[in-house]
Amino acid sequence: MKTSQSQGRRVPVLVALLCCFQLLFWGCKGAPEVGTPATLTVMQSSVSFGDPHIASDSSNRLSILFSIYDALVELDPAGEFTPSLAESWEVAENGLAWTFHLRNGVVFHNGQVLTSADVVATLGRVLDPSIGGAFGTQGVYISYLGTADISAPDDKTVRIVTPKPMADLLDLLVAMPISPAGDLDKLPEVYVGSGPYRVSEQTAGRLVLVAHDEFWGGTPEYQQITWIAEGDRQARVEAVLSGKADIAAGIGIEGWKEITEGGSALAHQWDSGLAIIFMINAQEGPGADRRVRQALNYACDIEEIIQEIKGGAAKPLNGYLTPHHFGYNPETPVYPYNPEKARSLLAAAGHADGLSLVFDIPSGMPDEAPDLARLMAEQYARVGISLEIVEHQDRAAYSEMVRAKRINHAAAFDSSPRSTYRVLREKLHSGLQGPWWEGYQNAEVDALIDQAEATFSDPERQAIYRRIYSMVTDDAPWIFLYSPTRYWGVSSEWPDWKPRADGLLIFS
Repeated sequence: MKTSQSQGRRVPVLVALLCCFQLLFWGCKGAPEVGTPATLTVMQSSVSFGDPHIASDSSNRLSILFSIYDALVELDPAGEFTPSLAESWEVAENGLAWTFHLRNGVVFHNGQVLTSADVVATLGRVLDPSIGGAFGTQGVYISYLGTADISAPDDKTVRIVTPKPMADLLDLLVAMPISPAGDLDKLPEVYVGSGPYRVSEQTAGRLVLVAHDEFWGGTPEYQQITWIAEGDRQARVEAVLSGKADIAAGIGIEGWKEITEGGSALAHQWDSGLAIIFMINAQEGPGADRRVRQALNYACDIEEIIQEIKGGAAKPLNGYLTPHHFGYNPETPVYPYNPEKARSLLAAAGHADGLSLVFDIPSGMPDEAPDLARLMAEQYARVGISLEIVEHQDRAAYSEMVRAKRINHAAAFDSSPRSTYRVLREKLHSGLQGPWWEGYQNAEVDALIDQAEATFSDPERQAIYRRIYSMVTDDAPWIFLYSPTRYWGVSSEWPDWKPRADGLLIFS
């Protein structure tokens, strides 16, 4: 048997960790200093988190969700898999059967003790086709585990048997919060988990969590956490400076500068795991030609884009992942700005006299999409590409359009999964043609993804992923732009606070 106790694979990051995924869990800061208040106020752009079992990568949502809930496994602050509700697990030699051994003494917020029946029932709800999604994510988990056999051999054991080996199964389970079986029909109106905090009060724009006294992980760090929604970035900055908020998320580079220069509070920055890209229509039209796709990357001056659009608050991408992702290849070069190379490729593809393209963009998510497209149009004009921009106001409908593969020649998107496995299966494997696949085809890449899925050695699987990474980057199915930098403002009362590897605000 292949076994795993407290160790999982480490997800590499810029400072030698990872993430991915991605995903999730505790320890935003170390043990509180003497005199640290028993309450905490967190301000971010939204505090609504909806149904806990839909697939979503929103950091605002996940920060709250995994303060209330636990999953079978979690990611520690450094991005490594570690036990949560499952204290240990093993994988059969054939890679098809995973057995999870549940922790004793786990008590839900309603006083019920965790059993394997709760896990099986919860995972059944996660895989229920009637459970919706966020911005086109409905049915994502079903595509992975819809045919799996999930059972409870006894009260403390959960068994998951998949038709094919799934070496990255933990990437999925880490994002599936467990509820008491008897309370599942009350969702999403009533939230009952086993996490360090339970819901005490919820109104529009405000959520109060109080410590779960029977939390299996020990006494929670704070007695109460109040989450406040504030859509105005400057207002969040001022809230930290005035003492109305202890932590403010998403303050931007200008807010970071203001707090840093003021000195009355602390400011933190972190290179995110989000990839801002354009998905190219490779099914039909000019984007079906690899030379055109490469030209679209060579013709982009990413440094100019980062400076003008993000004020310097981003890092160039060298492919479809960030350094936080398992299998990211740091040796893969970034596409350099090379207009002459772009013109040469376009000419070789039969477009020496110019090329007219239509790009789709949303009006938000990413919010800078309109300005980004404007600057890209200017850059493309330098190499003979005429770019028409179609802006879509309804972000949810835009996601459905991309999912239905009804884009024009390319579509702006923010690739957010922290799981490399999910990115490959949902966006790049031509045999699966997942929800965000836009026509890219490479039989060797498909075969390597399948090989990685059956490779349970982390170093060996990472080597496969890195090989895939360089191949896909060279094929250029996307226009690889940048990974934004994220910023927080923090009260000076917490000089030791640091962002987690996944950027989430989770307090154990």
